[in-house]
Amino acid sequence: MKSLRTPLGHVVGLGSAKGGVHHWWWQRLTSIALVPLTIWFTVSILSLPSLDHLTLVAWMAQSWTALLLIVLVLVATYHSQLGVQVVVEDYVSGGMKTLTLVIVTFVHLLLAVAGVFAILKVAFGGVS
Repeated sequence: MKSLRTPLGHVVGLGSAKGGVHHWWWQRLTSIALVPLTIWFTVSILSLPSLDHLTLVAWMAQSWTALLLIVLVLVATYHSQLGVQVVVEDYVSGGMKTLTLVIVTFVHLLLAVAGVFAILKVAFGGVS
């Protein structure tokens, strides 16, 4: 017997189509944000007179530098987490998928917090 449902009616409720576009957009936005941040970082590092400890600490202690470094660390770790999440969702199956996603999320969160903490510590004079 032929169904009177439309093609859309056949697929509604068959799978998740809720977060894919949101995830895709965040990956694109973070990659776009990383372009100027990476260029700024590279140019800033290369324009320093030397790369010794005191010069880098003085550079990181500048307020705009610290702020942009924090933004770079946060955007880069979030972008990385989104990318690794896609790989895990595509190639890991079963109960290991959930466990791996939780571990990946916590590792990226730990990296982001550690990076921000290190930048703030240097910027506020905790390292000499």
